[in-house]
Amino acid sequence: MYSVGAVVIYRNEGVCRITDTITKRLGDKNIEYYVLKPVHKENSEIFVPKNNSVLVEKMRKVLSKDEIMQLIKKMPEEGNIWIEDSDERKESYKKILESGERTELVKLIKTLHTHKQKQKKSGKKLRISDERILKDAERMLYDEFAYVLDIPHSEVVPFISGQLSN
Repeated sequence: MYSVGAVVIYRNEGVCRITDTITKRLGDKNIEYYVLKPVHKENSEIFVPKNNSVLVEKMRKVLSKDEIMQLIKKMPEEGNIWIEDSDERKESYKKILESGERTELVKLIKTLHTHKQKQKKSGKKLRISDERILKDAERMLYDEFAYVLDIPHSEVVPFISGQLSN
């Protein structure tokens, strides 16, 4: 399905390069693994069993530059997905993070930023759980943007702002 050298997004690990495929003996079985190396975590390796369809499905193809530009262009149109009930919100937002679906990540980031600004105006802060989800969503999306657009991570938000102001 994937070959050595391919670049993928894996779960919430972000952008990874498949550096190898190896076989390890587990009990009386030989199991083949993809060896993933996160591009932003140099000392990390992830082993994904090739025969575990649930884990392999969590490996997603990296967007192309054109797909990213289309996603950025649609950002202003994305709606607010705020959920008042904190438990329901946490569950729903975790599912978005697990899916890694980029349009949903954009909605999530936009929603939490909007809510954060409302909280700030009334002298309050964003809940810690919401803040963590926001950081995870930003890291997932911005890591991919930085990799594909070949820009530093710190330049992703200014790049998006610049594209939206054109």
